[in-house]
Amino acid sequence: MVIHAVHNALLAQIGNPTPEPPPNSDKILQMVRYLTWLVLLSGVCGITFAGGRFAWEKWQGGPLASPKMIAGGMLGGVIATSAGTIMNAIIG
Repeated sequence: MVIHAVHNALLAQIGNPTPEPPPNSDKILQMVRYLTWLVLLSGVCGITFAGGRFAWEKWQGGPLASPKMIAGGMLGGVIATSAGTIMNAIIG
């Protein structure tokens, strides 16, 4: 009973803080947006390269290694674009 009252009293004093960006964080957020753009661009380039390689491998009749590249590029893109959502689910 006493522990419950102390717990409620402490929660009433602490409240629920809202997150806010630190001062001068505009440049850091801009860098994160640039890096996100570069990751997405590299994923598109990788999938395009793997598609061309897939066509070459089919035309040559050799073993197919490019479907793994395409699947890896697509999985990497999904993880890269949902990184913020994943972190919010883990932290929040």
